[in-house]
Amino acid sequence: MRRGPRRSWSAVVLAAVAVVPAGCAEFDDSTAATDWRDAPELTAEAAPQPQLPEMGESSGPGRPPSSETSVPPPEGCTDYDQAVIATCLDTVSAVAPLPSDGSSISALAGERRSGRVFLVGTGGEPQEIAKLDVDATGDGGLTGLALSPTYAEDGLVYAYITTSDDNRVVRFSQGQAPKPVLTGIPKGSTRNRGALLPGADGTLLVATGDAGKSTASSDPASLAGKVLRIDTSGRPAKGNPTADSPVYARGLRAPGGLCGTSDGARLWVTDRAEQHDAVYRVEAGEPLSVPAWTWKDRPGVTGCADWTDTLAVATDEAGNLQNLPLTEDGSIGGDPQLTLDGENGTSYGRIGSLTQVTGDVAVAGTVNKDGGKPVSSDDRVVIIVREPSSGSGRD
Repeated sequence: MRRGPRRSWSAVVLAAVAVVPAGCAEFDDSTAATDWRDAPELTAEAAPQPQLPEMGESSGPGRPPSSETSVPPPEGCTDYDQAVIATCLDTVSAVAPLPSDGSSISALAGERRSGRVFLVGTGGEPQEIAKLDVDATGDGGLTGLALSPTYAEDGLVYAYITTSDDNRVVRFSQGQAPKPVLTGIPKGSTRNRGALLPGADGTLLVATGDAGKSTASSDPASLAGKVLRIDTSGRPAKGNPTADSPVYARGLRAPGGLCGTSDGARLWVTDRAEQHDAVYRVEAGEPLSVPAWTWKDRPGVTGCADWTDTLAVATDEAGNLQNLPLTEDGSIGGDPQLTLDGENGTSYGRIGSLTQVTGDVAVAGTVNKDGGKPVSSDDRVVIIVREPSSGSGRD
């Protein structure tokens, strides 16, 4: 697995999202030394912008290189696109950016089918730091990663996985066996994928599939087909709609990703509903019955990112980013604009995960080895820079 030499970026666009955690069984809270941690965790407001590679006049954040500076195709695991920070992985269905020190970008990347977790970044070769025992049949496996809200102190990472018995949230640190946090989420022959997101208040949000049973999503006693809100030990978070219940909202079928604003004022979840793909605005205690936007052509929605004036949604079937303009009140104000769709030669194929790093920078993982057309360097982890908005889409 190798990164490409520093030449020029081919990343276009708007993108990103924070994808993250959840939990429930009790266990020892002692933590192990984690020598792979980056700088102390930073808030969104305080985080410095990372130093990105220099680009020529014909290219820049959100713009592909000109034909004179086009990127050569990959050779084996060497990718000449400077946006690519890891290569030759397998089905990167989960990414979790590490705290930035302002000089580089690094992240954890999880492979759905193998359960392997890698430390990747602009500063070195990928390093395997954990291997989780997963059942990858159907769409299960390792589908979510998130840092602990107190990662700078404890070095813990949360993962959403499918096992032989259930879907669950576990937590781990390098060199330590994973420990269960939230277990007993129903498992089925399909629709086992989950998503994780750290809440702005230190809680953990978990999106769960209905495990192939459509009636489970409306059943308040089931953990399937829900957005759950828990504390870092897996207990129902204080202030949930129903006391002593982790259920925050219900009505999901096959969620792709969770995202929201840094202050927690807005929360979104993408879903592959029965008749269409959709994105929902999540409100505490309200059923997920009226989508904020739907796609009848079913592009395969995965991760998402709230950029204040734009909601970016990644897709794997279509292999692009769908950028929805947002109005002042957070409503979707028009049709999505497509980026990373192959125009001007810029495309990474199937995007299986997307998470915001800081500011206008995001990290995405590809899943081209799972039903796509992989190039020699797939699957990859890619830095994406948000394109400056030409219009806010606001009223």
